[in-house]
Amino acid sequence: LFTLPVRGSEGLYMVNGPPSFTESRAFQRDSGKNCKAVAFSKDGSLFAWCNGEKVNIVNVTSAELLRSFDLPKAVCLEFSPKNNVLATWQAYTTAKDGTAGVPNLQLHDVKTGKCLKSFIQKKMQNWCPCWADDESICARNVNNEVHFFENNNFNTIANKLHLQKVNDFVLSPGAQPTKVAVYVPGSKGAPSFVRLYQYPNFGGPQSALANKSFFKADKVTMLWNKKATAVLVIASTEVDKTGASYYGEQTLHYIATNGESAVVQLPKNGPIYDVVWNPNSVEFCAVYGFMPAKATVFNLKCDPVFDFGTGPRNAAYYSPHGHILVLAGFGNLRGQMEVWDVKNYKLISKPVASDSTYFAWCPDGEHIVTATCAPRLRVSNGYKIWHYTGSLLHSYEVPANEEMWQVSWQPFLDGVFPAKAVKYQAVPSELPSAEPKPAQAYRPPALRNKPVTSSKLHEDEPPQNMKPQSGSSDKPLSKTALKNQRKHEAKKAAKQEAKADANQESTQSSASQNAPRSAVPAVTSGDPEVDKKIKNLKKKLKAIEQLKEQAAAGKQLEKNQLEKIQKETALLQELEDLELGL
Repeated sequence: LFTLPVRGSEGLYMVNGPPSFTESRAFQRDSGKNCKAVAFSKDGSLFAWCNGEKVNIVNVTSAELLRSFDLPKAVCLEFSPKNNVLATWQAYTTAKDGTAGVPNLQLHDVKTGKCLKSFIQKKMQNWCPCWADDESICARNVNNEVHFFENNNFNTIANKLHLQKVNDFVLSPGAQPTKVAVYVPGSKGAPSFVRLYQYPNFGGPQSALANKSFFKADKVTMLWNKKATAVLVIASTEVDKTGASYYGEQTLHYIATNGESAVVQLPKNGPIYDVVWNPNSVEFCAVYGFMPAKATVFNLKCDPVFDFGTGPRNAAYYSPHGHILVLAGFGNLRGQMEVWDVKNYKLISKPVASDSTYFAWCPDGEHIVTATCAPRLRVSNGYKIWHYTGSLLHSYEVPANEEMWQVSWQPFLDGVFPAKAVKYQAVPSELPSAEPKPAQAYRPPALRNKPVTSSKLHEDEPPQNMKPQSGSSDKPLSKTALKNQRKHEAKKAAKQEAKADANQESTQSSASQNAPRSAVPAVTSGDPEVDKKIKNLKKKLKAIEQLKEQAAAGKQLEKNQLEKIQKETALLQELEDLELGL
C-alpha cells in the first residue's frame, strides 16, 4: 500500500508499510554508505536520493529509474509541488584565489532532465525556493528581499517584495490567491514585525492584509493554517533576561488575513515547546510552561477550548484528518505519549517510545512511526511502527555497529485515505507491548525497609474542558450584556451575604436569649475606646466592600475611592490586631 524509506550506514532501502513490514523487492537497495538525502514528491509518486555519485529519481510504484543527474556533492533535495522541478543544493565553495564560486543551487526539469536555472545560495538554512501549491509562483529570499518567479520561468523576476530587511517569509498553502507572511527583525529600538500580503499587492504598508509588531524577537517561526486564513507566530529571544529559562523567552501571536491580531495568553509561565494547527484550521494546540508542561487547545478567538492539564511533554502532533492529537515528551523526556480523541476529548492510549528522536503520522491517520536516529543518538538506532490505540505493530533495531539516519512515510495527497471513526480498543499485535519497566526511585539505606510514602515535587493538573457549558450561548456577550450580568451577579452575592448575616444574627440571638435584642455584639473588649475603633474599622471595610461591588458591576470609580480600596489589607490587619488584643 505504501512504503517507508530507511537511510543509514546499511545503505538506503524501502520497507513496505502495514501490514507486511517487509523490505520492498521493487526498489533495489542502494548499499553505499554515502546516501546524504532523500525526497518524495508531494503526491508520493516520485522518489529521489543522492548517493555521493549521482542524484537518482525513480517512479515509486514501478521502481523504474526516470532520471539520473551527475551531482556527487548534492546534500539537499526537494521536489516542486506538482513534480515539475527537482531542486538540489550543495555546499557553496569559493575558489582559492578568492573569486566567486560556481552557483550551487540548481533547478532541474524532471521531465527533460534539463537544468532550468542555477543560483548562488550560500546558506543551507532556507536553501530551497518556495512554490505555491499550483506552481504558479515560486519565491526565494535574496539579500533581504523576496524575489518571485511565475510559471517556473526563472530567467525573469516577475515581482519583488522589498522591505527594510526581510529575514524570513512563508507562502500560504492551498489555492490561489497566494498570500505571503514576511518577518522583519527590529533594529535600533524599533520593534520586529510580521506582515501578511496577498500576491502581488506589495505597494506600501497600506497594501498589507495584516500587520503585527512586537519586541522580544531574535527569531520567529510562522505557521499558516491549512485554509490560509491565519498565521501563528512564535517569537523567541536567544536569552531570557530574567534568567528563568535556558531556552530564551517565547511569545505566541495570532494574525488573521482579515487584519485581526492578538497575543495568545498562555496561563503558565515558561518556554513554548510546540505549537500546531489542527488540519481543520479552526483550532490550534500549544505546549508550554516550565515542566511539567501544560497543553491547551485554543480557538480562532485565542480562547482556551480544552486544557490537557500538566504532564511530561514537549511536542504535539495532529493526525492528518485532525481527529486525533498526540502529546509527547521526547528529547530529554522519557518518550511518554498521550493519544487523544479530539472530538470528545477522551484519552485513547498512553504508549511509551523511549529515546525517540523522530515522530510522524502515516497519511492514513491510523499508524505512527517513532525512530531513534543518529547523529542525535548513536546507540539503539531503529524505528517502531504503532497503531494509535497503543499497539506496537513492528519494531526494527539496526545491528550494534551500524547507524540509522532517517526514516519517513511515503506521502499521499489529501483525500486518498478517508477519515475513519476513532477506535478505543487496542488493535491486535504480534509483538508484546513495549511498556518499559518503571524506574525505581532511589531510596537511601535508612528508608529501604520502611513503607513508601509518596512525595511529589508538584501536583499534576487534571485535564479540563474550557468551553462554555451547552446551556450558555457560545456567542460572546456584548458590553452592555456583560455589564448587566456583572450587576446581576453582584446583586445575587449581596443577597446571599445579607442572608448569611441574618442567619448569623439569629444564631447569635438564640445563643444569648437572656440578653435584650438591641444588645451590643456579644464580644466586647471591656475597653470602650477599643470597641469604638473596631466599630469604625468594620464600617470602613463595609464601605470598601460596596465600592468593590460597584467596580465589579462596571462603574467607573473616582481616584479617592480607588485609594480607599487599596487600604483594605492594612485595615484588615489593624482589625485583626485589635481583636487579638482582646
